Amino acid sequence: MLGELNDQQIENLLNTQITGRIACSNDGVPYIVPINYYYDGEKIIAHSVAGKKISIMRKNPVVCFQVDEIKSIFNWQSVIAWGRFEEISDMEEKGNCMEALKTRIQPFSEPRPDHTSHGLATRAEDLGLLLQLIFYKIILVMKSGRFENS
Repeated sequence: MLGELNDQQIENLLNTQITGRIACSNDGVPYIVPINYYYDGEKIIAHSVAGKKISIMRKNPVVCFQVDEIKSIFNWQSVIAWGRFEEISDMEEKGNCMEALKTRIQPFSEPRPDHTSHGLATRAEDLGLLLQLIFYKIILVMKSGRFENS
């Protein structure tokens, strides 16, 4: 059976997953990449180093975010959300984002010898010193979801 997810099912999927995909475009050329994220009920919070994705989103902040849960080829859920990229520059907000991401992602990561989790510092004081991370949010303006189950 194919169907549409209701609002609560959309929120549940966004809250329970940790990896999604951001689609952005530059001069009509689409670009899509996976990211680890934290969802706070209104926006997607994520981090990156400088690169193609950040460069494109700085030029064109209109993005699309997709997340799914696939149990089998005939048993899955998927959400697509549209929104706007905003880079976070406030150091206190960056520290809060780092802690939220670390709390959300760390249970799914393997321990690393440098004591970081997926590029996240162990202390907020290390932001901008040891790590050149860019924290950003995707302010969601519209969401849609689909599912299939047998």
